[in-house]
Amino acid sequence: MEALIFDIKRFAIHDGPGVRTTVFMKGCPLSCLWCHNPESQNSDIEVYESNKPLGNQSFIKKQQIGNLVTLDKLIADIERDRIYYEESGGGITFSGGEPLQQIDFIEQALKRCKEIDLHTTVDTSGHIPFSFFERVLPYTDLFLFDIKHMNSTSHKEYTGVDNNLILDNIRRLAEQDCEIWIRIPSVPDCNATEQNLEALCNFISDIQTKAITRIYLLPYHKLSSHKYDNLNMTEKLAHISEPTTEQMEEWQKIFRPLNIKTYIKG
Repeated sequence: MEALIFDIKRFAIHDGPGVRTTVFMKGCPLSCLWCHNPESQNSDIEVYESNKPLGNQSFIKKQQIGNLVTLDKLIADIERDRIYYEESGGGITFSGGEPLQQIDFIEQALKRCKEIDLHTTVDTSGHIPFSFFERVLPYTDLFLFDIKHMNSTSHKEYTGVDNNLILDNIRRLAEQDCEIWIRIPSVPDCNATEQNLEALCNFISDIQTKAITRIYLLPYHKLSSHKYDNLNMTEKLAHISEPTTEQMEEWQKIFRPLNIKTYIKG
């Protein structure tokens, strides 16, 4: 059994509790205009070329995006850092892209991780059949669930799909025996508006579940601009400014009535 991945990040500290290994799966049903990993969107192996300066000349450098990895090889790589997971309360996070698009592999990978007593996290866009969640629920300790926009029309404008399936899935997932951290990309003039964030706050309040234990506001940044250039993709939000610390703190206050810990992730 193999999966298509585009990166493995060791010693990650923002993708769940403790020190973690984050596996980035290739392929995503969304095409968010603010995507920080545009190389994750295509479900195929890609090769891009970039010009690299060398003195007064330059040369073409080719880079492959995406590699096939077997389940046994991945588990062996993950186990290398077991001591760090045990000392920090960390574990393994599957991210992307959308990891649950490769459901057969993810189901078996999560099962294997639980067999060797590792904490497991799935970072999801939520735009997948709920039956996929049901398949991984027995082996997943934590879900990182992204919510991009509460208005369905705007959601489609910014991500390429509407939000009906996503919102329905988080309602259903919150009824299960699991823990959920909601993550909100915070993009000025797109989804980080008082109207949208208040609507999101009301939505979470209406779910009325103990499953949602944390909320993270993720500030939009421009650190991935070079990726768009390398992939010959247009960075459609190049004109958008990064939010200020003051803006992020004001948006954070909107979620205070929920009595759910709300963090700003840098």
